[in-house]
Amino acid sequence: MTDEVHWTRPDAPEVAGMMAELVHEYVSRYGQAARERMELFPDSTLTPPDGGLMVLLRDGTAVAGGAFRRYDEQTAELKRIWTHSSYRRQGLARRVLDVLRDETSRLGYRRLYLTTGPRQPEARALYLAAGFTPLFDVTVPPAGPLPFEKALLVRT
Repeated sequence: MTDEVHWTRPDAPEVAGMMAELVHEYVSRYGQAARERMELFPDSTLTPPDGGLMVLLRDGTAVAGGAFRRYDEQTAELKRIWTHSSYRRQGLARRVLDVLRDETSRLGYRRLYLTTGPRQPEARALYLAAGFTPLFDVTVPPAGPLPFEKALLVRT
């Protein structure tokens, strides 16, 4: 089974299901305020030349995805890391992180930055396992956003 990496646009049809499930997940964990925050998010930042959005397609269906945008001159911020609920526990989120890391490195970014929420322990565990450095005290129960960073090797 081979999943195809597909770079696309935020308004593309293959992204609609991903975003709907992501909004549902955030609302179920954080309430309606999460929907409002998602609607305020400027999708145009997830497009070239400074950003990108990718999905993993399996038999034409988006099973996982993620995006990045410019955070500062040296840093790409990862956004919307997602795995379809029917395809979890298969290493797809880790694959998405690897694809995003490789692409941002290729574009010359030297650092990755991301945040996850305190009600997403599986995301926190994923980022720690993937070698991201927490920018918060991991010994304190989380209350707010959990920021992480990771240095990149620039690839050409």
